[in-house]
Amino acid sequence: MPKVTFKSPLAEVSADVPTGTTLLDAAEHCGAQVGHSCGGVCACSTCHIWVRKGLDSLSEQTDAEADRLDMGFDVRPYSRLSCQTELGTEDIQVEITEESLTAFMDENPGLRRALEAEGKWPLKK
Repeated sequence: MPKVTFKSPLAEVSADVPTGTTLLDAAEHCGAQVGHSCGGVCACSTCHIWVRKGLDSLSEQTDAEADRLDMGFDVRPYSRLSCQTELGTEDIQVEITEESLTAFMDENPGLRRALEAEGKWPLKK
């Protein structure tokens, strides 16, 4: 099973996940803070992540994903939508984008308020 590591300014978490699992399902499995306003059906770009290691091992990007990703912020050559990206056999390192982290905080207001009280949210630039 490949190991998936999710990194953000707030946390780093990892898990061994079966091949064929989407990166969004892997994120939920290990508690990574990846937003997904549409519920993971490729109808938004809030699960936008950057793949830092293992990009070639992932499923091929579909036209639907590429079209939706064009609506994202700070899209890079190694950008993917985690709801549409399935794991191959290699270990993967993912960076959670600010867009996705912000969506996660919007989806989890209790956590956002707690982080605001600690001075950890919003992120300092």
